[in-house]
Amino acid sequence: MHRFYADPGRCDSDLVFLSPEDARHALTVLRLKPGQHVEIVKDALRWDAVLVSADRQDVSLRILAPLPSTEPRLSVTLFQGIPKSDKMDLIVQKATELGASRIVPVMLNRCVSRPDPKDTDRKLDRWRKIAREAGKQSGRCVIPRIMAPVTLTDLKNVESPPEMNVVPWEEADGFGPLAFRESNPSLSSLGILIGPEGGIEKDEIDFLRTLGFVPVTLGKRILRTETAGLAAISSFMALYGEME
Repeated sequence: MHRFYADPGRCDSDLVFLSPEDARHALTVLRLKPGQHVEIVKDALRWDAVLVSADRQDVSLRILAPLPSTEPRLSVTLFQGIPKSDKMDLIVQKATELGASRIVPVMLNRCVSRPDPKDTDRKLDRWRKIAREAGKQSGRCVIPRIMAPVTLTDLKNVESPPEMNVVPWEEADGFGPLAFRESNPSLSSLGILIGPEGGIEKDEIDFLRTLGFVPVTLGKRILRTETAGLAAISSFMALYGEME
């Protein structure tokens, strides 16, 4: 079944509308017609809906029945050290598919890529579009929030801080996701901080410890920055029962 997000500014009880972009896609690419059923996401919930009217600029749908939620109980924030090139595009896409609820780019000492403030809005728009498309493809009810880049010290004042935070680090031998899960069996939210290319410096780890971040290992192999976050999200989602 084709899946869309309702236009939040145009919802009236059980009647919802698609954005102009989604309306054009529904009609010109998918060739949907009135009477056909689709899946619609409204107010972070999934619904079975039927097309009521359709033209090139306006598609309306009537909500029929609720569908099971696809959202994990564990809310994961990915604090991602800003990588080189377009690696952040892949990270945003895959973290969205895996269930992350928020993605925060972080500037660390070994970040080679230094974001130009003049270019920040354009990058955020691209990442948010990638997250929206990945959410639609993977059946997410909630599109992850993509925040503006922050510095390490900004993490002291992060909005809605997670209940616990971990930082995968190559020197954190003997304490991995399984050991963390056994020490913290019941969590509602978790933050995961991933270093950039070249990793995280010792003094940064020391600072993160003062903020309550727990160093963990992801095994004996060194993972690339675009791999480490996805491996960590997958591991914690599995251990907390989100992949059953």
